Amino acid sequence: MSLQSHRDELASTACALAARGKGLLAADESTGTIGKRFEAIGVANTEANRRAYRSLLATAPKLSDHISGVILFEETLFQDSVDALGEPGAPLVELFSSRGIVPGIKVDQGLEPLAGGLPGESWCTGLKGLQERAASAYARGARFAKWRAVLKISPEGSPSDLSVRENAWGLARYARTVQEAGLVPIVEPEILMDGDHDIETTAAVQEWVLRTVYRALSHCGVFLEGSLLKPSITMPGMACATPPSPELVAEFTLRTLERTVPVSVPAVLFLSGGLSEEEASVYLSGINQATTPAPWHLGFSYGRALQQSCLKHWAGHDVAAGQQALLARARANGQASMGLYVPGSEPSDGAPLFEANYSY
Repeated sequence: MSLQSHRDELASTACALAARGKGLLAADESTGTIGKRFEAIGVANTEANRRAYRSLLATAPKLSDHISGVILFEETLFQDSVDALGEPGAPLVELFSSRGIVPGIKVDQGLEPLAGGLPGESWCTGLKGLQERAASAYARGARFAKWRAVLKISPEGSPSDLSVRENAWGLARYARTVQEAGLVPIVEPEILMDGDHDIETTAAVQEWVLRTVYRALSHCGVFLEGSLLKPSITMPGMACATPPSPELVAEFTLRTLERTVPVSVPAVLFLSGGLSEEEASVYLSGINQATTPAPWHLGFSYGRALQQSCLKHWAGHDVAAGQQALLARARANGQASMGLYVPGSEPSDGAPLFEANYSY
């Protein structure tokens, strides 16, 4: 089917994901990455444990009060749940959708070194066979997709022009391809937080990246009203000597978006990028406090910043404690997406989440 035949559905799905006071749960960790999370809490990385944990997410009571969509790994999309007695249950994708949470799927196939780029630069793979994978995901019940491109600021001059153009074009080709299968594309040009550069440097690079991305999306005929943006919050490098205030982060983030993102995009759903659970909520709330009204819904698409406490309290066996911790951070970020979060008002383990050169 053509993009034209899906336009109304794409716009409707994008608006549902952009619901006020809500955001996305990014539960699309690869098998290897979720293994690292499990190792930290003493849980074996088995298919049964992965299914049990994702069943915890899918059955969390009232999660849809704050979460509009969930990004799944391919295994999860085709996995059945388990009930409280460990017996097979409904497909996980049906559990989410029956609770009013739109299921989505990570469709990129990871990063590879960029030939001709500077050291450490990458490009995102997965265009080959994407049309068929997107159609299969749609048939299974997914209604949106995600593709993560990664750029890095370094003293050596990264990102290079080649890196910016290559990653923008990959995002655009992905977005057009999945729209033709009926999936709303989340466009994610992540700028890593590694480095000691200041916030002005991040803002300049991010403006360049986002302008290039939206130029490529236009060239590929992507339907913007049926797409979403998942950018980094505009922050200095993690090793910057002067930590920024929430007010400064809000100022630069909003300026960057206003200069680059078309108003036809329904929502900007920030990634947490190594911020702690509490930091991710505080910065998001500051951004929403600083603008009234924004032309887009300014929400969240958090993975580690929604699940860190959840994993710790679950620890492989305590479903109720894990769900309680998940709901606390979901409430925090739902409030933050309206500029209403009071710092410290929801529990969090507060552990730092930054990982250099983060991949998953």
